[in-house]
Amino acid sequence: MCTLTFIGTKNGYCLTSNRDEKVSRSKATPPKKYEINGKTITFPKDTAAGGTWVAHDEQAILILLNGANEKHISTGNYRKSRGLILLDLIGSDNPIEEWKNIDLENIEPFTIVYFDGEILVQWQWNSVEKTTKEFNKEEPHIWSSATLYEPEIRAERANWFSQFIQEKKDISADELLHFHQFEQATNSDYGLQINRNNILKTVSITQCIWQPNAIEMHYLDLLES
Repeated sequence: MCTLTFIGTKNGYCLTSNRDEKVSRSKATPPKKYEINGKTITFPKDTAAGGTWVAHDEQAILILLNGANEKHISTGNYRKSRGLILLDLIGSDNPIEEWKNIDLENIEPFTIVYFDGEILVQWQWNSVEKTTKEFNKEEPHIWSSATLYEPEIRAERANWFSQFIQEKKDISADELLHFHQFEQATNSDYGLQINRNNILKTVSITQCIWQPNAIEMHYLDLLES
């Protein structure tokens, strides 16, 4: 929920998400299918709050990052977890319309990226207002959470991703997974996989591969690998 890349591949599109979390937080359960409002939703579950940071139905993928554009100070007393908000959106009949109507009062700031094969859009809530920004699905993109990475660090990570893209041709999902796991491997503070004093770590990587007739989710638990 703290680093996300999006790129078109030879056969579709690939979204890869690193979850950076305190190691003291209870362990998430691997992805499985759940029924929500009559829809089949696939996601790993955050056992602490019951929500998730990445989910897909038969058409769309939603991925959560903590924070909006600017780092905020958490009050620690919110009405509902952001991971449950993500499930509210993807569990609705129309997530795009649900975003316009959903009540986010007393919800901690977040960013959600939505992709359905046609539309790639970023939804943000900064505790005051919602914003919506559409991206070109034919270009690669990277997001880094504002809560963990200062603007200059986010820019540096974007440069790493740009260099990776330029050095490759017809990038595969496996190559993207390798990038998310090993890029700047000696930089434990803000490389793609972090370990800040064994308190905050990249605990898992989740990859969603969108193809015209199917969405596949792959999950790498880094605490067990």
